Amino acid sequence: MSGRAGRCCRAAAALLTAVACPYAPPARAGTPPGPAARAPSVVTWAASADRLGEGTAGRGYRLVVHTSVGGSDLRVRFTNAFGDRPLTLDGVHAGLRDRGAALRPGGNRPLTFGGARTVTVPAGAAVWSDPLPGSVPADADLVVSLRTPTAAGPATGHRMAMQTSYTGRGEHTADESGAHWTRTTGSWWYVDSVAVRASAPAAGAVVALGDSLTDGRQSGTDLNRRWPDHLARRLSTAGTAVQGVANQGISGNKLLADGAGQAAIHRLDRDVLSQPGVRTVLLFEGVNDLKAHSGVTAAELIAGYREIARRLHAAGTCAAVATVGPFKGRPEWDPSAEAVRREVNAFLRGAGEFDAVVDFDGVLRSPDDPERMLPSFDGGDHLHPNDRGMRALADAVPPGSLDCARRAARGLPG
Repeated sequence: MSGRAGRCCRAAAALLTAVACPYAPPARAGTPPGPAARAPSVVTWAASADRLGEGTAGRGYRLVVHTSVGGSDLRVRFTNAFGDRPLTLDGVHAGLRDRGAALRPGGNRPLTFGGARTVTVPAGAAVWSDPLPGSVPADADLVVSLRTPTAAGPATGHRMAMQTSYTGRGEHTADESGAHWTRTTGSWWYVDSVAVRASAPAAGAVVALGDSLTDGRQSGTDLNRRWPDHLARRLSTAGTAVQGVANQGISGNKLLADGAGQAAIHRLDRDVLSQPGVRTVLLFEGVNDLKAHSGVTAAELIAGYREIARRLHAAGTCAAVATVGPFKGRPEWDPSAEAVRREVNAFLRGAGEFDAVVDFDGVLRSPDDPERMLPSFDGGDHLHPNDRGMRALADAVPPGSLDCARRAARGLPG
């Protein structure tokens, strides 16, 4: 962190909201956890922020997210990363879901911000809530309710949630009943990260950084069958230190060029390195760069992979990478794009820059035509795996590959 950024983050600890360094992991309402913390704060859910329509004054949102690792002292991060004016939130509550828009009895509790029930998030910034006492289970639906009393201008959120959430009148955020939450939304609004204090003193998290294959397109809506979801369930019984999983996929995202969200190489700080307890990043990007017919070369993509690995290592984070899967059968496929994909994958399989390589191409490709996806894994569009293919990707990730000695550089417990 630069000297200027460090000064800003110290100021943020006092003011609770700071524009220049809004994406630090939580300890005291927006500052990194200190070395004396009794257990690490670990991300248990995340979704990459992007521009998401226009904000609506007085609207209530009841957002359903799914935890990976369990723990205590829940914190939620609220984002105004793409807003052009301050965003005020009030009536913010969190609790475990019963069914639909309803919460478990007695479980919908208010979140505070430096003890206050209302918070204003500056344009371009994010704010963590205070810790909420009590435990949060792994593999559970958490409901975050909020109201935007004066929202206007560009909203921030995650468009393709593959999860049904709810909207309604803002005065009902404290309700446990779902009676007033009659409209649905397929996006997550204003929430981009949830963290808990893990029970294991050495627990950490992996961030899956990717595109629509990571975001979950073609997997079952409301079923949590994206490959990072399957991976989270595997890690919960694997006996490894890496337990949390943060899904930072954006549909249409590219490694190098902005478009559908900021490119992976441009959103690394906000979406990855700001996450609490992140120990490893598993990068699965590149196919949209190839599909764009932009003339991208293997050398350019390789340079991008190398830069991400370098920046992750400089931050003391393990860097894992997955090979680019096949997409023959898509209108965008052609022999020249396939030649670049093969050259990139050959580099990735032998790259010494990464701490681990997972061969997703080897998992997905057909033995009869290696340029094409295995039919039993094809979600129907020759690019996105179905639920069976999503599980196969998760099963291909060796749990032990998600940890490495670099965690000591970030001050994480050994």
